[in-house]
Amino acid sequence: MPLLQTYWFTGLVAAVLAFAAVAGLVVAGVVPANPPRGAALRFDLPAKQPRMALPEIAGPADPGLPLVIIDAGHGGHDPGAVSKDYLEKDLVLGLALALHERLVQEGNIRVALTRREDRFLAFAERVAIARELNAHLFISIHADSAGEQADVSGASIYVLSEDASSEAAARYAARENRADMVNGVPISERDDEVTDILVELSQRQASTAAREFVDLVLREGEGAITFHPQPRRAAGLAVLRAPDVPSVLFESGFISNPDEARALASQEGRQNFAEAFTRAIRVYFVRNPPGEQ
Repeated sequence: MPLLQTYWFTGLVAAVLAFAAVAGLVVAGVVPANPPRGAALRFDLPAKQPRMALPEIAGPADPGLPLVIIDAGHGGHDPGAVSKDYLEKDLVLGLALALHERLVQEGNIRVALTRREDRFLAFAERVAIARELNAHLFISIHADSAGEQADVSGASIYVLSEDASSEAAARYAARENRADMVNGVPISERDDEVTDILVELSQRQASTAAREFVDLVLREGEGAITFHPQPRRAAGLAVLRAPDVPSVLFESGFISNPDEARALASQEGRQNFAEAFTRAIRVYFVRNPPGEQ
């Protein structure tokens, strides 16, 4: 099509669309059919979208006390790992609720859950909750799967690292990060400005604190939690990317192992997990009071 004809045709289409839009507003009653001469056309704009709803903080009202965010992985349309009898999203929610209850009972620590029920949250939302609430520690709880290998067992704990600690950790990170997609389309935005030097330094400090917390979990969990022979893991997990909040991802065990899954879903298993993590959290904040982080 010649250039002038292209411009003419494009202008005609634009005019038709504009007329159709105004006509639709008239029919809808938003714009009067016969406005007074010289009167400006006015119609309501869509209301400003509300900010993300933040979870309730339980425990003491003192903002000077440490705040822990407990994140039950997956949820809603994303079940996580699946076995014959269990869904990861349900199993880890039970663990998260048990830890929340234990921390509230112990006192002197504020605590919030990213989700209390079966609903989906994008990774960006989980991280945003921790940052919006100025959390001092972020704990994401998951359960792994070894497929047909029902004898694989043991808990592990991840910290953020772009260099995965093993090929298995790299595969796990890729699988978990895909959960932030719907039909293959990413639903969270990646901020390329996070390469800024100040953010990088802050993230490095948070990662150091997270590794200290891992040491405490392994120490306080001895005898209460069955750990994998190689429990320390590092991977580029999206849910650990808060640059200023020490963050860990706890793989509570293998849902593909029937005995381990049953133990994690039991009252005793939840209690053992909650007690061990509560001890680790309390020691961590004795060493790292909120005002000194």
